[in-house]
Amino acid sequence: MSIKFLAEDDRPREKFLLKGRSSLSDSELLAIIMGSGSRDETAVELARKILASVGNNWHQLSLLSIKDLVKFKGVGEVKAISIATALEIGRRRASQEVPEKPVVSSSNEAYQIFRNHLSDLRTEEFWALFLNQSNKVIHKAQLTQGGISQSIVDIRILFKTAFDHFATGIIVAHNHPSGNPKPSREDIDITQKIKEAGKILGIQLLDHLIITQNAYFSFSDDGLL
Repeated sequence: MSIKFLAEDDRPREKFLLKGRSSLSDSELLAIIMGSGSRDETAVELARKILASVGNNWHQLSLLSIKDLVKFKGVGEVKAISIATALEIGRRRASQEVPEKPVVSSSNEAYQIFRNHLSDLRTEEFWALFLNQSNKVIHKAQLTQGGISQSIVDIRILFKTAFDHFATGIIVAHNHPSGNPKPSREDIDITQKIKEAGKILGIQLLDHLIITQNAYFSFSDDGLL
């Protein structure tokens, strides 16, 4: 359905979905926060009026109290609280530092990330780190849980997750509850399959770690990649 055929108050939401958040004007963003307009005005028209009253400045809008906001026809207490809450979230976000993504440049650095998840388990699990071109970890995920002797990973899910996070490299790991870090034939086979799939898809398998309670094995360090 075309946006022009939607109810006025639904159009900013549809525009958000179709064109992305950066395509929305300030009044459209505020309209989404409010959810609806008044009997005489659409949400966008009401939002435009509210913003105009503060010089179209978000900082000035954040200074308005709930009592100030409910003076606008069509803004009740619920809408006023929604506006104030959204602005408070923005204030808190602006005051926080962007968390630094860890950089992995060795098998030991990868092991330090994986060990807390894998070293003490009684059943096998398969995990992956997804990295960008600077070897910064942009995502971490558990992909499978298995029995005592094996945990098979679905390569399609592995690379779908990599694509979802725009990763250019991956490091995979699983644990051996037996305590023996030596790779099995199945471990070697799955590593080669992931490596070959990565070559085709342009996503490099950087390492595969096998983790036990007190040690780990690196396919990369052992020259098996």
